[in-house]
Amino acid sequence: MCKRFFKVIRKFAIGIVMFGFSLPAIAADSDWIMQPMSPDLNNTASLQRGANLYVNFCLGCHSLEHQRYERTADDLGAIPHELMEANVIHTGQKIGEHIQTSMSKDDAKAWFGAAPPDLTMVTRVRSPEWVYNFLLTFYEDSSRPFGVNNKVFPNVGMPHALLPLQGIQEEVCRGNRPIDLLDVQPALEQNRVESIKEGGPENCEELSLIPGSGTFSTEEYEQAAFDLANFLHYVGDPTRAEREALGKYVIGFLLILLVLAYFLNRNYWTDVKKN
Repeated sequence: MCKRFFKVIRKFAIGIVMFGFSLPAIAADSDWIMQPMSPDLNNTASLQRGANLYVNFCLGCHSLEHQRYERTADDLGAIPHELMEANVIHTGQKIGEHIQTSMSKDDAKAWFGAAPPDLTMVTRVRSPEWVYNFLLTFYEDSSRPFGVNNKVFPNVGMPHALLPLQGIQEEVCRGNRPIDLLDVQPALEQNRVESIKEGGPENCEELSLIPGSGTFSTEEYEQAAFDLANFLHYVGDPTRAEREALGKYVIGFLLILLVLAYFLNRNYWTDVKKN
């Protein structure tokens, strides 16, 4: 019985590890190589800076309709409600209301073609790393309606909200990629022999920042992108830090209980074997 119990525990642990390895594949939807980003929910200063960035650069279009101003103030270092109302809430809402954009859905559809999505759960649907890299990889593209494109989210239908901070990035292309053998047959069928001779499509996997086009240095902007992604990670699960802190004690209790259960089980079977 004891061996069977440990086999179940081992299978469960292996399943958790394999699921963890599969998460990056679930979140990926482009060929861009992601820069690593590990959120820190215990970094209150980062969360406060991220909240400030969100209110000033994102809230004009994207709401956080499942998060309240009051909860945010209480969680991010017990910010006084009066200070929160005076410096953060610019939409005329009350401290106890959900964080809503002042832009109506009708206006959003008229200006953008569709209402911008709510971002409360964006880091749970994608990942904090995805949001971080999304903020880093806007680049100039005159073929797009808003003049920019994105490496993580190709053909994104929005302007670069943090453009004044980051500045303008340009796509750098270096030669051609190796041709994919799966593309040879379609190319032959369409008489595109020259495209085969020249190789695959252009290799445009680099971005270059135009010096002086933004108010932040590269390091400052990367920190701002981290802070914003970190804040959205908190918004997606406000109780996570509290649960993780409590989880250490729960695991410790379960380990003690496991040891006691093991010796109790062995004692029971000792009596059974004697009889």
